[in-house]
Amino acid sequence: MGRRRRRQEARAAEHHRAPAVAHPLRGRAHRAVQTAAPHAGEQGLHARADRVADVRAEGVLRRGIGLDVKRWLLGSRPWFLTVAAVLVLHGSTLAFWRGSFEWSRFALALVGLVMLHGSVNLLNDWHDYSKTGIDRVVRRTPFSGGSGQLTAGNLSAAEALAAGLIALAVGSTMGLLLVADLFRERAGGGWPLLAIGATGVLVIVLYTPVALKIGLGELLAGLGLGMLPVLGVYYAHTLRLDAAAWWSSVPALLLTLNLLYLNEFPDWAADKVGKRRHLVILLGPRRASRLYAVVEAAAFAGIVGGVAAGALTPWSLLGLGGIVPAAVAVRGALAHYDKFEELFPALGANVAAVLATNMLLALGYLIAGVLARG
Repeated sequence: MGRRRRRQEARAAEHHRAPAVAHPLRGRAHRAVQTAAPHAGEQGLHARADRVADVRAEGVLRRGIGLDVKRWLLGSRPWFLTVAAVLVLHGSTLAFWRGSFEWSRFALALVGLVMLHGSVNLLNDWHDYSKTGIDRVVRRTPFSGGSGQLTAGNLSAAEALAAGLIALAVGSTMGLLLVADLFRERAGGGWPLLAIGATGVLVIVLYTPVALKIGLGELLAGLGLGMLPVLGVYYAHTLRLDAAAWWSSVPALLLTLNLLYLNEFPDWAADKVGKRRHLVILLGPRRASRLYAVVEAAAFAGIVGGVAAGALTPWSLLGLGGIVPAAVAVRGALAHYDKFEELFPALGANVAAVLATNMLLALGYLIAGVLARG
């Protein structure tokens, strides 16, 4: 009886702390659910929110509140932080091919970008749990719907916010150290990197509360975790932004844009309840799946275009190997855009396309750089 009573008290305390969106299905939100997911209905989403509250209460009883780096790490969705790592590798090997590479700058960029990516994920979880209530009703997949740490009671909203801000501060500090190093090397040399970094931080701050509500979330994701990292890392090594950097950043931009884009398909009903306005909501899943295919094709066309323009080495065509998982993702998106579990293989292939393309581009630049030095 005592254990049951403690569980009930923990659940009651959690509901007391939760904002008014604990059951975000009132008025216009109810109509949005009926429009966005008539097969689910209000009762199903209420039941899901109730289950979240039950599980969270159990989690609070198990662990209490406090500092736990492991829980913070899980909240950052570490399996997705590999995207940040391969982007640093992409920009660094491009610089190596162009004749410049510094291990210390590679290390600072790697730590900095991984921390910044982690901060985005943590702050997004905090916002979706505390502000919009989306995570209380969304059906999670291995690729979308947040980390699940807050809804499971493994991480409190305050801890997620604190961890996100700390990761943002650490990542920004790494960037400032890079900027200072560039100023030491050349007068005024750090200003371009400072501008790129400041833009990236602005993207992090605006991404969840603003961009996702005005139809710019996908674009900002592509900029913040695609184009800007490649440009910034390349500049950190070379102190220049040339045609090679711009051409190589195009597939990074488009593939990361599509990484978020496809992950929005399973979440779109819950996102509509949370008053988001991303492309899947604006276009509808069927038309949105066709746009996904076009953007994916454009990413690989960018690699071919860079080689044809003479800006990229022919070895960068190794990046076209990413077409294999990309084709699986496109085929799955076109066939199963309105199905939940059937879309899972496409979501996994989408991640694989991002990682494989950036890694194969890096391999091509590395080979070209070694041959140029031989």
